[in-house]
Amino acid sequence: MDRQGLTNDQAAARRLQFGPNALPERKSPSFFRVFLRQFLSPLIYILLAAAALSVFLGDVEDAGFIGVVLLANGLIGAVQEFQAGKAAAALRQMEEARAIVIRDGERQELPARDLVPGDLVCLEAGGRVPADLRLIEVNDLRCDESLLTGEPDAVRKWPRDDDQGDLRASTAFSGSMVTRGRGLGEAVATGLATEFGKIAAAISGSQSERPPLLVRLERFSKNLAIAVLVAAVLLIAAGWLRGMPLAELFMVSVGLAVSAIPEGLPVAITVALAIAMRRMARRNVIMRNMPAIESLGSCTMIATDKTGTLTMNELTVTDILLPDGSEITLEDHRPPQSIEDEPPLSHAHPQAGPRMARLLRAACLPNEASLVSEEEGWRGLGDSVDVALLHAARKGGLIHADVLADHPLLSRIPYEPDLKYAASFHDAGDEIRIFVKGAPETLAAMADAMAIGEDDQPIDRALLAAQKDAMAERGLRVLAFAEGRIASGASGQLTGAHLAGLTFLGLAGMKDPLRPEVPQAMAACAAAGIGVAVVTGDDPVTAAAIAREAGLRAEDDEIVTGPQLAEAEAKGPAAVDALTAKARIYARVEPLQKLAIVRSLARRGHIVAVTGDGVNDAPALKNAHAGVAMGRKGTDIARESADIIVTDDNFASIVAGVREGRVAFANIRKVIFMLVATGAAEVLLFLFTVPLGLPMPLLAVQLLWLNLVTNGVQDVALAAEQAEGDELAQPPRRPDQPIFDRVMIGRIVFAALLMAGGGFALYYWRLQAGAPIETIRNELLLLFVMFENVLTLSARSERASLFSRRFFSNPLLLAGVAITQLLHVGAMYVPGLSGTLGISPVTFEEWAMLLAPAAALLLAMETEKAVRRRSRLRRGA
Repeated sequence: MDRQGLTNDQAAARRLQFGPNALPERKSPSFFRVFLRQFLSPLIYILLAAAALSVFLGDVEDAGFIGVVLLANGLIGAVQEFQAGKAAAALRQMEEARAIVIRDGERQELPARDLVPGDLVCLEAGGRVPADLRLIEVNDLRCDESLLTGEPDAVRKWPRDDDQGDLRASTAFSGSMVTRGRGLGEAVATGLATEFGKIAAAISGSQSERPPLLVRLERFSKNLAIAVLVAAVLLIAAGWLRGMPLAELFMVSVGLAVSAIPEGLPVAITVALAIAMRRMARRNVIMRNMPAIESLGSCTMIATDKTGTLTMNELTVTDILLPDGSEITLEDHRPPQSIEDEPPLSHAHPQAGPRMARLLRAACLPNEASLVSEEEGWRGLGDSVDVALLHAARKGGLIHADVLADHPLLSRIPYEPDLKYAASFHDAGDEIRIFVKGAPETLAAMADAMAIGEDDQPIDRALLAAQKDAMAERGLRVLAFAEGRIASGASGQLTGAHLAGLTFLGLAGMKDPLRPEVPQAMAACAAAGIGVAVVTGDDPVTAAAIAREAGLRAEDDEIVTGPQLAEAEAKGPAAVDALTAKARIYARVEPLQKLAIVRSLARRGHIVAVTGDGVNDAPALKNAHAGVAMGRKGTDIARESADIIVTDDNFASIVAGVREGRVAFANIRKVIFMLVATGAAEVLLFLFTVPLGLPMPLLAVQLLWLNLVTNGVQDVALAAEQAEGDELAQPPRRPDQPIFDRVMIGRIVFAALLMAGGGFALYYWRLQAGAPIETIRNELLLLFVMFENVLTLSARSERASLFSRRFFSNPLLLAGVAITQLLHVGAMYVPGLSGTLGISPVTFEEWAMLLAPAAALLLAMETEKAVRRRSRLRRGA
């Protein structure tokens, strides 16, 4: 087979023939279907029954009004839900799979949807197989095919020669994940022609996961509806025994149902979560599902990677240290734009030149990255460590392709976290040359000699360990290199067993600059009561140095290593929990140990957000309360395992996501408070009047107008409230804290009693004054609209005074309040509508009379918040 791959012209022609390598995207529900969904609720059924009864009794005007309100409410809800769904779908589209292919003889990275049959595709651990591939080369390649077969164990793969061998074992199937090793395969099927595509075509679209918060609140609404129905039946029975007309009793029951059930709650919460998703996207945080918003906002501990999250993930070799103590410092700490124009390092260090060349050769050969020359300079493809080593080799005068040509590759052992090394075997005539790179302690154990002067000398492991520690204390990531020889007869059976009796060549120190915004983000976490733990496979000294630079200081007993964790795991969960209770840095951890850390933190009551980018991070990402994958340099398997993707791989973006999550949860509480408090006030108003034998204070159509029209405008606007500014100055929410906590219930009861009491006082006073019942209802309805306005404004913050908020920070809410008043006042002047609602224009005196209780409500709500603030201050003192 031609290993040059397709040409770009051939690929373009085949893409026209076969189409994009993508499955048909699941269609979002049409606007009409979303509109119809708005009518699937207990309250709507009650209202439809009320409309039917009104028609039966000849009251076509009321029935028409109910129909118009239901239609308007359905349209408003459908627009909000449809737009929220489109926004969420647009965010999910930002997750674009990538693939590395060979075209025109060069490795290229391109969108997976651009693959065509015949493309040569490179596979490596952590990536998703982008198409069905006939494998040509493999190196310990294993794939997780559970998505297709349901079997959890990874499947080992083999290359296939023509028509020989097992077809399944020699095929990497689209959608499967590469869990280990490397491979090269030819695309034989793309898109719907793949095995995964055939299954996907046969599966009908399923509903996406709904936020648990929304499910719980819908359950609450249904339970409340059942309770209201029972109360309504009892009310009808009691009234019927007293001789009241059944039609009037039924309409009263409908009014109670409309008052009690916060029908706008599910839509308002969906909108709040969708707004949070958009805001997070602007902060480079993509939510793969809505429930993760609540989890991220509630997290109490962030277990973060070091490389690429706290640091820039732009590794550069800055220091080379040979066993005899000779150190070469590379002045440029970042990859150069033009390596060709630089003098080789050996010119600056002639005495160390030959020994440095041996080390750089060992850096080049067990290396799967490549450098691509572009107009703006050299771009690396592959692992960041490998790319940094190739840059250093070029600075030393070694060109990767030339070194490979001089040392024909026989076999390779790719780097895996559990191995802690990578090795390659090369043909040297009557012998095989071995080159190894990896963790210094791992390679020191494989070696029995070290390169000093012209002759190798017996290894001094204590000396090498001291050299490594000295480099690590400067915050450098330290890598070691070694070489060896074996007889050529070992060809075909080259394994890790041959890595013994090596010569230790020296160390390379790599610097990955700390992201400049990380110290501030660390300080924000501390202020927000969020713990941070650094979990890395790096040396503990290096990890501690980077953590200190980031602002996370850890004492010696707060640094836990992989071996210590393994010892604790052998003793049981209690021993692990004792370590995680104080640990802030976890170094040299194994892949599954990261999962053990996450589970231990969860056992200790933390809501854990964990970051990761590699195959080894997938179990921890999957089991965390909020799994956060790196979007730029993370693997497909990490992104698939996570709930959240950070597109800039930045720790500060995660902290910004926590803040937005807290804002979303606070806004949901504000909406719930406003809707439930107003509904409870209306129910209490009826409970105050009906036992006294007084006329209904409000008609059913008036309650319908109050709850589905005026309230429905303001609740969604409240869901878009901006951050208050102190979200990260508050401690995290307790994991067991319900939405309807003591504070929420107290505020609802307080507000409902004030509104119901104020409304009843006006109602009773005006009745005693001899005012017509129609006039009283007109005034009372306007008063409750004003109460809603005041409560909406006061609900902008649970703690801070309304007057301390920037007044125009949420123009949508101010517009909602204004529109509510304009709608109601306008309805007073619209013939037909005013008659149906039983309302009419009010005089200046009536406006002044109603403003007094509305202002009193505002004063009372602000006083209640001030009392709670002082109470918190006293408790804090």
